[in-house]
Amino acid sequence: MSSFHVKFPAPNSFLNPITTLSSTRLYANPSQTAVPAPAQAPKEITADRLEPRVEKRDGYYVLKEKFRDGINPQEKVKIGGEPMKLFMENGIEDLAKIPFEELDKSKDTKDDVDVRLKWLGLFHRRKHQYGRFMMRLKLPNGVTTSAQTRYLASVIKQYGEQGCADITTRQNWQIRGVTLPDVPAILKGLEEVGLTSIQSGMDNVRNAVGNPLAGIDPHEIVDTRPYLDLLSQYITANSRGNPEFTNLPRKWNVCVIGSHDLYEHPHINDLAYMPATKNGRFGFNLLVGGFFSAKRCAEAIPLDAWVSEEDVVPVCGAILEAFRDLGSRGNRQKTRMMWLIDELGVEGFRSEVVERMPQQALERASSEDLIDPKWERRDYFGVHPQKQEGLSFVGLHIPVGRVQADDMDQLARLADEYGSGELRLTVEQNIIIPNIQNSNVKALLDEPLLKEKFLPEPPILMKGLVACTGNQFCGQAIIETKARALKVTEEVKRLVSVTHPVRMHWTGCPNTCGQVQVADIGFMGCMTRDENGKVVEGADVFVGGRIGSDSHLGDVYKKGVPCKDLVPLVVDILVDKFGAVRREVEEGEE
Repeated sequence: MSSFHVKFPAPNSFLNPITTLSSTRLYANPSQTAVPAPAQAPKEITADRLEPRVEKRDGYYVLKEKFRDGINPQEKVKIGGEPMKLFMENGIEDLAKIPFEELDKSKDTKDDVDVRLKWLGLFHRRKHQYGRFMMRLKLPNGVTTSAQTRYLASVIKQYGEQGCADITTRQNWQIRGVTLPDVPAILKGLEEVGLTSIQSGMDNVRNAVGNPLAGIDPHEIVDTRPYLDLLSQYITANSRGNPEFTNLPRKWNVCVIGSHDLYEHPHINDLAYMPATKNGRFGFNLLVGGFFSAKRCAEAIPLDAWVSEEDVVPVCGAILEAFRDLGSRGNRQKTRMMWLIDELGVEGFRSEVVERMPQQALERASSEDLIDPKWERRDYFGVHPQKQEGLSFVGLHIPVGRVQADDMDQLARLADEYGSGELRLTVEQNIIIPNIQNSNVKALLDEPLLKEKFLPEPPILMKGLVACTGNQFCGQAIIETKARALKVTEEVKRLVSVTHPVRMHWTGCPNTCGQVQVADIGFMGCMTRDENGKVVEGADVFVGGRIGSDSHLGDVYKKGVPCKDLVPLVVDILVDKFGAVRREVEEGEE
């Protein structure tokens, strides 16, 4: 790290002209991003505890022998074979040639299939799609092109009913149905269109999230795209694979905030860059440690640190190195970065970050936070003017983020025909088409795809609907989520009328990929018993999650509700807590 330096094109060059440093400053509650509260005395940590757990051997980081007692099974798999060799040393070429039934006969190749391939973004669906994989892409800031979208469509199209694609809650694509023999050719195809799947799963940095309206929003604070492109290039070594950051103790999430809307959900990221000025310079205060897991969920806390534009990448590297070197490798439920912060204390963790900065220095947080805490989060659905005169963007609702190959081809066509060939993905699993000439907006809105399937103005209860993959494809999911989320919401909106969107999130298991804790109403899959004592699919229901400047994780409202009983419960919650009004249902109406 000490030799690393990144040069941005020019100071403040990514700032929105209407919110440059000479404009009126907007202040958020300082406790949101600046100084940790309450202040804690530094914890006493022994020198032995601060010895790095890993060392570099033959170009890759491995866990030292002295720290291997009590490690989890995934760490043992990493010790048994370096996952990145499948990509960086073309091991995938040989693996793809072995008949699939042969791979299961050896523990080593079975571990390749079920674990190590996740470093290449490939997740074997052993339970529900044996022999097929989900492939997760990297898509910094959720920005993609029509050419990339067509290529992904061509991949899933060859798999027929087994192939489809999902928009994830981290602003990227996941494609389904992939078979192992096809992987080398798919990886080459991804490279040709400027995509990669490398380092998108397991103990790696996940997709870097930013403002989906970056560069086009008249009210943005800063364009997040250049920062996220640099971060992603750095973390993956320009998609060639970067072993510096491929043996983390657990997954790790990062976002850069670009607007007052906080579309990026900073409070649930391991590292969030919050725009702030300091002594006339633009930069970011840092939040750290936010995460979800089956056993614990924690909101990100201030690191009491501010970095200039030039140090955005170096501080990311320093934080990752501290996590890589010192994080626990035991119980997987206690290996996310917040557990390390808890152990060392904020100041202790901060000191370890400082030691890994190029100049061994890190400024304290700024009080000049640029986020307006009173800002009302905007709806991006429908037609909105861009900062560029004569252009608009159109936000489309993609029901629970699921698309088919033909849908992707149509979206690519619309992006080319009406826009600039670009699409933006959002963490709510929707799509934005930017850069549309105002004179072409009406013709776009008249397209059959926007009239029949991907609505610019969806029903109000559909606007905030999010669902994870569910047990249709995911082996960890306890219940089916996507179809059920749509069915329950359709039944609920027949029974009540609401005047404002209510965000409802579904997740199939306690891993909470559907982020139910940030929802107004969340549903976490479980098995429960019905009124007759029969074991059935159900959900733990959460209420009260908030996003934005007053972010808050929701609490369990009722546990173990059979799925068949969810509609009347949701109706009651909407009436009691969200001002909904019951509709008069005609007799005999279904």
